[in-house]
Amino acid sequence: MTEPKYVYDFSEGNAGMKSLLGGKGANLAEMMSIGVPVPDGFTVTTAACVAAMKNNGQWPAELWPQIEAGLDALEARTGRKLGAGDKPLLVSVRSGSVFSMPGMMDTILNLGISDEAAAALSKETGNERFAWDSYRRFIQMYAEVVEGAPAHVFEDALAQLKARQGVKLDSDLSVDDLKELVGTFKRLAKESTGKDLPSDPREQLKHSAEAVFASWSNPRAKIYRELNNISDDLGTAVNIQQMVFGNRGDQSATGVAFTRNPATGVNEEYGEFLINAQGEDVVAGIRTPHQLKDLKDELPEAYHELKETMQKLEDHYGDVQDVEFTIEDGHLYMLQTRNGKRTAAAALKIARDLVAEGKISKEEALKRIEPEQLDQLLHPALDPKHTGVALTKGLNASPGAAVGKVSFDADDAALRGRNGEPVVLVRWETTPDDIHGVIAAQGVLTAHGGMTSHAAVVARGMGKPCVAGAGEIRIDSDAKTLTIGDRVFTEKDTITMDGSTGKIYAGALPLVPPQITDDFREVLGWADAIRKLGVRANSDTGPDSEKARELGAEGIGLTRTEHMFMAADRLPVVQQMILAENDSDRAAALTKLLPMQQQDFEEIFTAMDGLPVTIRLIDPPLHEFLPSLVEQSVLVQKLEDTGAPADQLKAARELLGHVKRLSEQNPMLGTRGVRLLMLYPEIAEMQVRAIARAAKAVSAKGVVAKPEIMIPLVAYAVELETLRGIVEKVWAAEAPEIPTMIGTMIELPRAAITADQIANYADFFSFGTNDLTQTTVGISRDDAESSFLHAYQDMGVTPTNPFASIDPDGVAEMVKIGVAKGRSTKPGLKCGVCGEHGGDPASIEIFNKIGLDYVSCSPYRIPIARLAAARAVLGAGATDK
Repeated sequence: MTEPKYVYDFSEGNAGMKSLLGGKGANLAEMMSIGVPVPDGFTVTTAACVAAMKNNGQWPAELWPQIEAGLDALEARTGRKLGAGDKPLLVSVRSGSVFSMPGMMDTILNLGISDEAAAALSKETGNERFAWDSYRRFIQMYAEVVEGAPAHVFEDALAQLKARQGVKLDSDLSVDDLKELVGTFKRLAKESTGKDLPSDPREQLKHSAEAVFASWSNPRAKIYRELNNISDDLGTAVNIQQMVFGNRGDQSATGVAFTRNPATGVNEEYGEFLINAQGEDVVAGIRTPHQLKDLKDELPEAYHELKETMQKLEDHYGDVQDVEFTIEDGHLYMLQTRNGKRTAAAALKIARDLVAEGKISKEEALKRIEPEQLDQLLHPALDPKHTGVALTKGLNASPGAAVGKVSFDADDAALRGRNGEPVVLVRWETTPDDIHGVIAAQGVLTAHGGMTSHAAVVARGMGKPCVAGAGEIRIDSDAKTLTIGDRVFTEKDTITMDGSTGKIYAGALPLVPPQITDDFREVLGWADAIRKLGVRANSDTGPDSEKARELGAEGIGLTRTEHMFMAADRLPVVQQMILAENDSDRAAALTKLLPMQQQDFEEIFTAMDGLPVTIRLIDPPLHEFLPSLVEQSVLVQKLEDTGAPADQLKAARELLGHVKRLSEQNPMLGTRGVRLLMLYPEIAEMQVRAIARAAKAVSAKGVVAKPEIMIPLVAYAVELETLRGIVEKVWAAEAPEIPTMIGTMIELPRAAITADQIANYADFFSFGTNDLTQTTVGISRDDAESSFLHAYQDMGVTPTNPFASIDPDGVAEMVKIGVAKGRSTKPGLKCGVCGEHGGDPASIEIFNKIGLDYVSCSPYRIPIARLAAARAVLGAGATDK
């Protein structure tokens, strides 16, 4: 059996071996192959890391012999020995994941240095200071990364030495100072770890490689992978490379540069460097670096070579490159190149420019833009130059930033908002009753709830920032205080929230406005020409519908009529309908509601002139429009205790009785949706009449209304058959000249399994994947997100939150079954998705494969869905980096 190959010299690799050599190793090999100056070295593969992870950190038997053989070959090529002889070899040991994870894993530099090697390097280079500077750096890095010594002990010792010598910069320390520091660092390392550092450089190399492998599993790396949807199973490569030294004197330097500006996308110089320094000095801010353009004056030959090399790399890769370089005694070496991270605005401009320059195709350009990045352009954002310090962090439930004074209830937020005062609504958790406060607030902060909680869903639909589930905050609604750590905020205090990161700050931090540019419009136009999936919006109001159309919506996939009932002038009428003792009283209340609903529908039809509008009839149970059982019970008790007037007490008790009668143990699976409409068909009749009259009214003004009426929570074909009859009868009486479609939401497993029967009475299916996830997986959304779901993700039970990204093996299969069965009865049956998954790139990729006709999402997710749908056609999956 052939021995697995775990070690590759740089000369053996290329950019196509990224999954095996990691991004850094593959690109080092590629640069070497095209003649870019790269220090020699070899790569230990990701497969070695994965094998070790699967064996509790134990290396494969073949690994260390292969590393030693790779080192032997490197020594032969360079004419140097690791840490030995007149010309000692020093190496760096760096991580290299398949997908870029900047700064998340560990590095050791200058490995091979020792007292003897420092003396030899001093003699070889004639630069004693450089040798001892490299030595003190190695001791600190090795002790921290490999042996686990605390970083602060070394930094404190360095700071004390500089203070004693009266210098500000490390580079101002003398040779004697550095020799003293080496001795101090050795002592601190022993005190911290209880042992001397190993003196054998090969033993140091082995332990360093082990430490880099282990850093794949450190907390920051795990968090970064979770944030960027990178699998924990990929492992990291280890790159062992001959050191070149930017700290050899005034003809040496180190730096980082981009081939174009990663913040704006402009084709201009962008980078920083330091003379007489090593790489970590630039990124750690130990010294203030210089702008790249200044290198032209310091080291002109190296500068021009760097510029030429950067252009060569961008042309070769066809994308903006982020490079690390070192100049040693005037000679340039490239230590890394990778596709540069960039802002959304820069990504769009760069894509457009590279296409215009003929370097890449439109299709390739679309593959390089991450859909989620577009969020940055659609909401006000924190000025990246802000200096605020976060007080706490919750779930980044809806992106964008907001500044406002604290408000603790929806009525207060609505009042203050109407008066022009910016407020942030702070609640334990929002309910549908809070909708008016959410509308008026600049943003929403909740202590409870998850990414798809009510607050999150509603805020996203409105394009408002939301931070949910901030478990460290304490809210005292009676005292009207918000406590975060040792800070207490009242209604007079201002906070800033960043829905893009989940962070909360004290005071008002500066914001920057949304950036909708020509680049945005053109690149999204390319996506529209390629995608197969239609993209609609979830919208309940005229203004939201206008915004959705502006952002590219091709219709409305979900209008939730119950949200319209929550307005302050309508809720009493809704309650009157619910509390009616007879059909006559209920009919009177419905008559009052009808023109209100009609007005809403007219606004939406007008905004969507010529485009389809799917309107879902009432879905939630009736008790949601009444006070909660606890709230009303407390009120009755209070009235009894205070001797309230008899008529007031009687009314409160009657309302409590209604609440008790309507309350259910599990209302999500109770009397709601089609079940409610079957019991109270007059509600459906009123809503359909309002839709028909609205369509007729706007048609008279030249607007083309295309209504689609959707019946929610259907489980049995007879339910849809019954409601279809009601809808058709009303429509024939009100607006027979206007075409309409009648369909249903598929949000129950039984509906998906019997979709062939249900399709007999449906013109379309819309999969409500939020509820379909709950009913298929058997979990409550809010309860799961606040209890076991995060633990399940950590344990690998579920790779992602199934409410944020659709469960591919369970819920997506239900969608696939429903589509196939529905179309077996009605070939060409229109099928879409109107859950939150409709705006999730990973879910969109699955929906495209299933063959849905459209997705529908919050207005501010529409550009993301447009791009994701195009990338799905191009085979650029949502997890591609």
